[in-house]
Amino acid sequence: MSTNTLTPPKPDTAKGPGASLRGSVRVLLRVHRRPLRAVVAAVLLWILGMAGIEWWSHRIAEEYAASGCSVEHTVTGCGDTVRDYLDSRLRLKGVQSGTWLLTMALPAAFGAFIAGPALARELESGTFRLAWSQSVPPSHWLAAKLLVPAVLAVATTSALATASWWFWSRHGDSPYPSAWFERSVYGAVGTVPVAHALFGLALGALTGLLVRRTVAAMAATAIGYGLVLLAVDTVRAGLWPTRTDVFPVRGDHAFPPRAWSVAEGYATSAGERIPVDACLLSQDDLGDCLASLGASERYHDYHPASHFWPLQLVETGILLALAALAVFAAFRVLRRLHG
Repeated sequence: MSTNTLTPPKPDTAKGPGASLRGSVRVLLRVHRRPLRAVVAAVLLWILGMAGIEWWSHRIAEEYAASGCSVEHTVTGCGDTVRDYLDSRLRLKGVQSGTWLLTMALPAAFGAFIAGPALARELESGTFRLAWSQSVPPSHWLAAKLLVPAVLAVATTSALATASWWFWSRHGDSPYPSAWFERSVYGAVGTVPVAHALFGLALGALTGLLVRRTVAAMAATAIGYGLVLLAVDTVRAGLWPTRTDVFPVRGDHAFPPRAWSVAEGYATSAGERIPVDACLLSQDDLGDCLASLGASERYHDYHPASHFWPLQLVETGILLALAALAVFAAFRVLRRLHG
């Protein structure tokens, strides 16, 4: 027999598959009750922290409104007050962005610190045989290892995404508003955080089964998830068709409010696009340079605010498909390992 083969004992057919799966889930909850409680406590603390930030923001706004000063109009004697207000709002935005980035880091944590180690540790130490000796088939053992953290991932990321959305929506009047397409906002609200968490979890499980070394599985999961996150972030603007405004080279263009600018430049009468900086280093006048290139109009590609949900749902679907593929591969690897 190969040393890489994990041979399970013959299962007890007296117990149905549902009973063995429920038993595995109960054991998993009992063994990992402290980490699970810690995760729930961390989420509650995060929400309380965001509530504290909201209270701080409301207090700053009230004090500034009571001063009678205005950011838009110069008022005698308000220079220091306006400066202090803007500095406070800028610091507040930095704190908010930090909390949203923590939400975006959760999926990697679920994969690297929960799913991957939970499987790799048992395979590395051999304790998986104890579960399999209790009439638990390998497939049910893996299903339980995935089910519990998956429920936890969906519950926690949904709560954080909902809280993030509520807090973000209340700061539209800030002098430093966070746009919906910013990475720290987009990745912390909507359905995308949940999909990222499930993908990170599935990737961690697959990595744990393949590597079967706890530390190596954690590192491989973090690196793999980071690469996928970078790829998704790179192609995000192309997940839904952009809108294009075309206008004369010397004409004015009213850019839609809260829109995500994707690309802009010049175009010829034949429709050939010219980069916006094509004449940046030219010694000729801008008009002469554009005329020599045949530019007859300008274009602007963008995503309006109404594209938020289409982009979110497409990205969610892609990540869920990748998660399902990783789970399928994990069960195939387990079947190959135990013979």
